[in-house]
Amino acid sequence: MTPPEMEARIVRYGDLKPCRTAFIDAHTPGSDQKENFTIIGGGVSEAADQHVHLTIPHGFNIGAAGQPPKCRNSLHSHRTAEVFFVLKGRWRFFWGRWGKAGEVVLEEGDIFNIPTGIFRGFENIGDDYGMIMAILGGDDAGGGVIWAPQVIEDARAHGLVLSEQGKLYDTKKGQALPAGVGPMPLLSEQELANFPEPTTAEVVPGYVARYWDMVALSDRKPVLVIGETGMLRDRPGFEVGFLTRGSSTTEMHRHDRPSVLMPVKGHWRVVWEGNAHYPAGEATLAPGDTMSVPEHLDHTAFPSMTGEAALYHVVATGDPAGPTWTA
Repeated sequence: MTPPEMEARIVRYGDLKPCRTAFIDAHTPGSDQKENFTIIGGGVSEAADQHVHLTIPHGFNIGAAGQPPKCRNSLHSHRTAEVFFVLKGRWRFFWGRWGKAGEVVLEEGDIFNIPTGIFRGFENIGDDYGMIMAILGGDDAGGGVIWAPQVIEDARAHGLVLSEQGKLYDTKKGQALPAGVGPMPLLSEQELANFPEPTTAEVVPGYVARYWDMVALSDRKPVLVIGETGMLRDRPGFEVGFLTRGSSTTEMHRHDRPSVLMPVKGHWRVVWEGNAHYPAGEATLAPGDTMSVPEHLDHTAFPSMTGEAALYHVVATGDPAGPTWTA
């Protein structure tokens, strides 16, 4: 049985509340059908009506993007880490000032730790509605989104204006910038020169981990996917682990920070011991569910049914959430 105190820390896939006006490209043809979800933390939404499911600080943010086929997310950058794993569908990620410096296609379960400080975008190239889950570094996610200049110009042509404070105004609804507030300035050519243009060969080996490689490596013990000693060596302010049926255990463990469980395949049973704040109990998670486990709470997770099972685990490390680290 799941006590209400813990059920309140679980965001079920079927309960996710989308925002269709979260970002400046919400009216731009080709991007106007996407849905954005803010699961843990405030994220980087530019819209006032974005629903935040869990506001508990974790040291990182969890979000998601759902898009029909051929829908894309426009070129942007962040000051902190941005990590995606594919929950449903087939996705193409591309990067560079014009999105032509490099690209990679991700299948279900694959994960991409996008290098900080490059313009990036993504599109659903599958045949059905797709979903990618996102981890953003820091509790404030770096203070917002940095858009490629052409994205801001295209958005203005379709009625959306971003203020210099990062708030979105829809001229189609009669909204206008407040008195004394200017539009978000476009990056200058000098500023744009500071955004790297790495090739596919430079990015993919150190920043992409494939689902079946992780499955093979986690057949007996969980694998650290993102971390100082992980498959993708980085210190973005959090670690991402991966476990399967073979590496799951009924042995309890705890963390000194809140952690997050995110199934990608199969159903997972999470069991925890009680403490002064949370009664003992258990819960079952399905792909797309997100569970926040409180700090200092003994818990474990293991598959509850036969068949394929895989789960991502995220916990903050206390490292600066700024530019990502490379060896």
